[in-house]
Amino acid sequence: MHKILEKRQLSYDKERDQSVYYFKVEAPEIARNRKAGQFIIFQLDEDYGERIPLTIADANADEGWIAIVFQTVGATTRKFSQTFNVGDNVPVLVGPLGKPTHIEKKDGLVVCVGGGIGIAPLHPIVEANHKIGNKVVTIIGARTKELLFFEDEMRKASDELIVVTDDGSYGRKAVVTAPLTEICEKEKVSEIVSIGPAIMMKFCVAAAKPFGVPITTSLNTIMIDGTGMCGCCRVSVGGKTKFVCVDGPEFNGYEVDFDNMMQRMTAFKDKEREADHKCRIGLDAGKAGA
Repeated sequence: MHKILEKRQLSYDKERDQSVYYFKVEAPEIARNRKAGQFIIFQLDEDYGERIPLTIADANADEGWIAIVFQTVGATTRKFSQTFNVGDNVPVLVGPLGKPTHIEKKDGLVVCVGGGIGIAPLHPIVEANHKIGNKVVTIIGARTKELLFFEDEMRKASDELIVVTDDGSYGRKAVVTAPLTEICEKEKVSEIVSIGPAIMMKFCVAAAKPFGVPITTSLNTIMIDGTGMCGCCRVSVGGKTKFVCVDGPEFNGYEVDFDNMMQRMTAFKDKEREADHKCRIGLDAGKAGA
């Protein structure tokens, strides 16, 4: 069992009725062994239920906790956000999983780009690069001001932070590829790390390509067991089949077939919407009967 130590709502998307939550969870073994870029899988019932992969957004080995950040996009994440509180225990929490981010000293800039919920998994990568002495420029973006989070954390770990919003309600009115392109034009960039919606990562790769800058993308495919056995998370990378859970989650962005990946990610959308709808009805009924 893993006790919930802290719970915070970071943002709320009224248009889509989706929230982003921060949970600090007791997990001393994972906290001691995790590295930037790795993830956990949690389950809300000890014996059955959906398994959800989430990148470890932060951790403290001395205090024995990890932080996970998630968006309420389906039944399980919605139930987790509404029915679990500080003091409750998460029955199943497995990790650290996946290959860690390769962090090394660079001659030029490391530009880290995070969009939407991708800002959370980008955070430990920014921290790790900053810690070894790389000069880090971080770009974070969202559709609107209310959907941004981790600004203070990113500013602390970056040499420069650029904030953009689609509607211009905060920071610069732009998409993340605009400042990314400008930096590549003016500076010596040794590496780009991009995490966010698949379409955003695809366009970051397109922006980086004219400059020949290496770009790492962290993929967020459908995943079940997290050990490479089920094959649900398979993607085409460099014309070969790879499994995000064991071969990734990070891959050379130039080699990822993003179109195929995005098509595969829609496979269960109808069932996800149906399950989320039933979950909402159940939660509302529970509130009414309380």
